[in-house]
Formats: sequence, C-alpha cells, structure tokens
Amino acid sequence: MKTEKHLSNQEVVKIIAQERNRTNILKKYEQKTIAFLVQKIPSWISSDMLTAIGFLGSIIIFVSFLMATYINVNYLLLGILGFFISWFGDSLDGRIAYFRNIPRKWYGFSLDITIDWIGIVLMGCGFVVYADGIWEILGFSFVVLYGWEMLTTLLRYKITNKYSIDSGILGPTEVRIVISGILLLEVLIHDSILYSGSLACIILFISNIFDTIKLLKLADIQDKDELKQKNN
Repeated sequence: MKTEKHLSNQEVVKIIAQERNRTNILKKYEQKTIAFLVQKIPSWISSDMLTAIGFLGSIIIFVSFLMATYINVNYLLLGILGFFISWFGDSLDGRIAYFRNIPRKWYGFSLDITIDWIGIVLMGCGFVVYADGIWEILGFSFVVLYGWEMLTTLLRYKITNKYSIDSGILGPTEVRIVISGILLLEVLIHDSILYSGSLACIILFISNIFDTIKLLKLADIQDKDELKQKNN
C-alpha cells in the first residue's frame, strides 16, 4: 500500500471526494487545489483546528462590515480575505480527515453545518449594520434564503442518502467568490452592494424554488418506491 507521500494527486482527489457529490462549476480546480493542500498541512493541525480557522474567516467578514461602517469603506476588502480564510478552513477540515484516514462522518457533518450557519448569521448581521434604513432587510433576506438552501440540502441528504452541498453549478466556493466581487465593487462604487445584493437574493430565491421542486419530486418518488415495497 502506498504511503501518503507516494500518492498521486489524482489518488488524493479520489480519497478526499468520499461521501460528497460535487456538481459546482469549479469542482475540477477546487478538488485539485484541496488535494494539493491536504498533503502540505502539518500533522499537528487537526480537523477541528481547521474548522476554527474557517470560523475565524467568518468573524473577519463580520468585523470588515463593522470597520467599513464606522471607519472606512475600504475595510470591506478585509472581508475578501475573510472569505478566503473561511474557504480554506471549511474546505480542508473534513477532507484532511479523510486523507489521514481518521474521518468522523457524523461529528464532522454536525459541526460543519452548525459553524456554517453561525457564519451566515454573522455575515447577515454585518450587512445589517452596514446598510441603512429599509436596505437592512437584505441582510435578513440573505440569511433566510441561505438557510432555506441549507435546509433543502439536509432534506435531500435524508431522502437520497447522498450529500451534496451544491445547487447545480453553484456551490459555497462560487458563492464566496460572487460575494467577494460584490464587496470589491462596493469599494469602487459606493452603494452598489445594495443593488448587487438585491440581485443575489433574487437569484438565490429562484434557485431555492427550483431546488425545492426537485426535492419534492425526489420525495414523491421515494414515497412511491417505499409503498411499492410495502405492498410487495
């Protein structure tokens, strides 16, 4: 059996892809990047430490909104760094466990969902502080819509026993990139975040509608299959 040092990058990709079905547009490049990184992470850095690093990224995003509100809008650029740190920790915590052959499937799953939700709430709260007046509702809307998507993901996992964190060609990585672009645009064009954020919420709402319809169809098929098996 090959040791970790002698595994090819493609073999590492197969190891870290376990228990997760990805459909996002950046899947190929993201998996190769993660496969490279898991081989470089020092052994003393654990999955829980990577989860903490990812959560630190969410805190940085929240702080960037506060600093942009009370000091200077340019501090929103700090949020882009926060998204990168969030991606780094969130993408590597579970994958490195599989690479080291010490996965904790249900512990990791529970912790990941919890931290992701808290991170989304922090981001929404940050936007509420940054926005003025009625525009604050965008922050609440984003949290609700993203929570809806997370709920759909969990229900799909329950029904199909296949875990996918993506909605079609879009996944958490693509969402992070899009929001980072929105933050950058806001620094360049003040108040553009209000309109780009509104567009993002509309797209997320439409995506949730389609995902929910697909989910209900899967649930209906599952019900019919179970009823057929019961009758037989």
